[in-house]
Amino acid sequence: MEGGGGAPPETLIEESQSGCVLPTSLEASGSKKSSWGFLVTGIVGGTLVAVYAVATPFITPALRKICLPFVPATTKQIENVVKMLRSGRGPLVDIGSGDGRIVIAAAKEGFTAVGYELNPWLVWYSRYRAWREGVQHLAKFYISDLWKVTFSQYSNVVIFGVPQMMPQLEKKLELELQDDARVIACRFPFPHWTPDQVAGEGIDTVWVYDMSTFRGSGKRP
Repeated sequence: MEGGGGAPPETLIEESQSGCVLPTSLEASGSKKSSWGFLVTGIVGGTLVAVYAVATPFITPALRKICLPFVPATTKQIENVVKMLRSGRGPLVDIGSGDGRIVIAAAKEGFTAVGYELNPWLVWYSRYRAWREGVQHLAKFYISDLWKVTFSQYSNVVIFGVPQMMPQLEKKLELELQDDARVIACRFPFPHWTPDQVAGEGIDTVWVYDMSTFRGSGKRP
């Protein structure tokens, strides 16, 4: 019997095939969007972690009660410090050593020099610079808070301080240093000590304090 109003077999096949293609296309599109979403999320998350890792060592010191910012020493400052060191011998420490310029310069003059710095990135960079300059056997760098370090074993102390910290540091060094120790303050002098020597001018000024002179005079001026 021929009647029946059914669709031809070819039409059924076409409809069947068409019905399979549409869901597959939509599924592929959704999969691509999902992949891009994961990729963007990963990039953003990785960037935030990297920024946090890099910025934290620089931000953390600023949150402390007394902040010792990193300001690189000028060439003239380094020259003035080295000039004041030549009359002395013994181990040297740079308090807040930054990128290691003072420690490396002292090591080149034959001093056994140590730098204490709170920022780990600067410490790692200083160690690399010391290795590059060939003085890694004389120049050592440590990640440490200066208030947690004892300086009694050092004959030469260099400090690039800020006015807020100098009175407290003055008391700490007065208690810890030996009589033959020499202290060199850069940029800012100690508030109560009288320097034995002053070299340079402006921001390149360094103040030299010999503990023997200071203690021989009795008390602070």
